Amino acid sequence: MAPATIRIAMPDWLSDAIRNTPACPDDELKMQAVIGLAQRNLERDTGGPFAAGIFDLRTHRMIAAGVNVVVPTHLSCAHAEITALSLAQQQLGNHDLAAIGDFALASSTEPCAMCCGALPWSGIRRLICGATSADACAIGFDEGPRHPDWIAELTRRGITIATEVCRHEARAILQRYVQRGGPIYNGSAGARTP
Repeated sequence: MAPATIRIAMPDWLSDAIRNTPACPDDELKMQAVIGLAQRNLERDTGGPFAAGIFDLRTHRMIAAGVNVVVPTHLSCAHAEITALSLAQQQLGNHDLAAIGDFALASSTEPCAMCCGALPWSGIRRLICGATSADACAIGFDEGPRHPDWIAELTRRGITIATEVCRHEARAILQRYVQRGGPIYNGSAGARTP
């Protein structure tokens, strides 16, 4: 019997987008690059309104990125942060990014409970967020029960955090998603259209 496998396929356009992203020496440029990926995911109808990128803090280059592909892959864990971290770890050959360098995760929206839980074990040194969890909840997404002081908890674990970076632009992607009739997929609530 062949071993079971899990396949999370990213959209075809994503590899070229990563390759064509110039160095992003500050948080705002990193966030603009990630928001561009979320916009493209929305425009091409290849997943949800969320994107994340892993940046090498020495070179400021995006080394991996992920977009939310929950609906097309039928996997509730296929959030942008999880896919970006997984791709970076596989590409670099290490489950602990801190063991091989200094990396930042830029996410178009603050991490939900699941993604927030994955951050300490990923080895990232910095988290950069665009839209807030309240912005995601405002359009109907369930962000789950995060630790009430999640920023302090991640900071205590050595992850520096910047929130609300380009928030207006990141929130606009969420709004466009709703206006286009994108499905709001919450586990126990099932998929529904706003």
